Amino acid sequence: MADKKTQDYWAENIQVLEWLEPVRKRPWMYIGSTDVRWLHHLVWEIVDNSIDEAIAGHCSIINVKLLKDGWCSVSDNGRWIPTGIHPKTGVSALETTLTVLHAGGKFGWWGYKVSGWLHGVWSSVVNALSTKMEATVEREGKVFYQSYAQWVPDENVKEIGKSKKNGTTISFWPDDTIFKDTTTFDYRTILRRLRQQAYLTKGIELNIIDERNDESYRFYFEGWIKSYVQFLNKKEDTLWDIFYTEKEKNNVLVEASFQFNKEYSNNLIAFVNNVHTPEGGTHMTGFRTALTRTINKYARDKGILKEKDQNLTNDDVVEGMVCVLSIKLEDPQFEWQTKAKLGSAEARGAVDSVVSEGLMEFLEENPNSAKKIIEKTFLAAKARLAARAARDTVVRKWALEWLTLPWKLSDCSSRDPQVSELYIVEGDSAWGSAKQWRDRETQAILPLKGKILNTEQARIDKIFANGEIKNLIVAMWTSIWETFDISKLRYHRIVIMTDADVDGAHIRTLLLTFYFRYFREIVDGGYLYIAQPPLYKLSKWKQSWYVYSDDEKEKIIAEHDITWENIQRYKWLWEMNPEQLWETTMDPEQRKMYKVTVEDAEEADSTFKVLMGWDVAPRKRFIQTRAKDVENLDV
Repeated sequence: MADKKTQDYWAENIQVLEWLEPVRKRPWMYIGSTDVRWLHHLVWEIVDNSIDEAIAGHCSIINVKLLKDGWCSVSDNGRWIPTGIHPKTGVSALETTLTVLHAGGKFGWWGYKVSGWLHGVWSSVVNALSTKMEATVEREGKVFYQSYAQWVPDENVKEIGKSKKNGTTISFWPDDTIFKDTTTFDYRTILRRLRQQAYLTKGIELNIIDERNDESYRFYFEGWIKSYVQFLNKKEDTLWDIFYTEKEKNNVLVEASFQFNKEYSNNLIAFVNNVHTPEGGTHMTGFRTALTRTINKYARDKGILKEKDQNLTNDDVVEGMVCVLSIKLEDPQFEWQTKAKLGSAEARGAVDSVVSEGLMEFLEENPNSAKKIIEKTFLAAKARLAARAARDTVVRKWALEWLTLPWKLSDCSSRDPQVSELYIVEGDSAWGSAKQWRDRETQAILPLKGKILNTEQARIDKIFANGEIKNLIVAMWTSIWETFDISKLRYHRIVIMTDADVDGAHIRTLLLTFYFRYFREIVDGGYLYIAQPPLYKLSKWKQSWYVYSDDEKEKIIAEHDITWENIQRYKWLWEMNPEQLWETTMDPEQRKMYKVTVEDAEEADSTFKVLMGWDVAPRKRFIQTRAKDVENLDV
């Protein structure tokens, strides 16, 4: 029995954390994590406040500066934060906003009709996670200033000058005791985010100035999300005109634009109050419903779709589509705290109505484009029916339990997905080595016979018909397409293990393309990995070292005076004996591997299209501009 003293629960056991202390104590509860990705969220939170001012019509310029000493500065010409005394806190509204959780204009101080971040905590959270912060407010002909050290004000807000402008500048220096990996902001990451916000916000000019590297960029788009679609489609062989519509319906402002290309995949991006909703929601449901119903109606009205024909499905009508959907509404309701999915019921009806009306007008006014759209969707429908037949074959095999498993799959004995691993290896030789020294309890091995199908250039029916891909689908147990079920995934670590040569890199890229396009849930769930076999084995006397880079090799050679004829280069997995493959690449205690994540889905989508798509010229440029950065290349 536990000691009585440890069981008692008294008032003095309650820990009271003052002001922003909870944020510093548990930062992951407020920003998700403290790695480099979430470091940049500090920038987003300040910029988003300025974006809210722009959406409200009170801001036209936002500047982001990355300073040489590590500071980040965000300034705008909006109203931003009042400086008078707040009646509840007894201190300046500026100080209240930057030091008190859940305090801000989103709760009604000066009334945003539309705002992305409705909880209002984020400016203060940035302050809490910074070593220093400075705020300068220009309003009512005066300049006000306050500074903070680890969120605590150095002094009261003070007037430091006169100004004829309005605006706010927030400068902060991230705390390296919180962000231990790095406090260095990445110019390209911020540039991509600002570009996106410039497309989504009418009349806004966004500037980024990197004083560290003397780089800068200005964004201003008159075409708004129509320009965004053009940007997303710039590397594609596009088809027909760009559709665009904008209208307010039931207090929901709907803006939608799309264009088709010759690819088989689609790219549909949705936003609510400028916040990306990667899992869609009611607004995307309304868009898909309107799109499918309107195209079917137009095709039947024109006699293109006969009475005996089945209706086109949503999968048919979005093939090759690049779409941006942006809505703005008061008090959006999200299904998750991360705002990944919209749940507001009114958004569905508003989007459905606006898109239906606008699309029918577009089809009637552009008959040539309409005809080609219908032709493309008919081809997609034909491929879908062929794919369904092929898919059903896979699903039937999948339903036969153990009989469905590929005969070359050396399965593990565990049936617990959380500890089970699937190694996808290149060729029978590597398969033979890997299965001999694996942990048979938790590690399964599946060989690939050569290069799998390039799924970026293939319709779904061809993908289902490919033997190697069918083996992958069956081994994972999740099925695919509309019958996909992530809960049935048999392995929570799927490891791509290929040779360290050009062919191995190509096979790895083909597999990454397949997972990104057709098993995105596996990638986003953190289940996909890339093994890192050693590149060299260095030996001297009875000592040996496995090394994974040329820099590491040169360091060990210099430290131990190793001669070249003791150096062994591993170009292929089968060059290692089974015990060596286990020690270096499969032993959980010693192995190295990369987890595959998607930090920027838009950038990832573009890169896959360049590397694996039909158009050769962009791929050639991509390779030429990056050739000098490639290490350990064996041709």
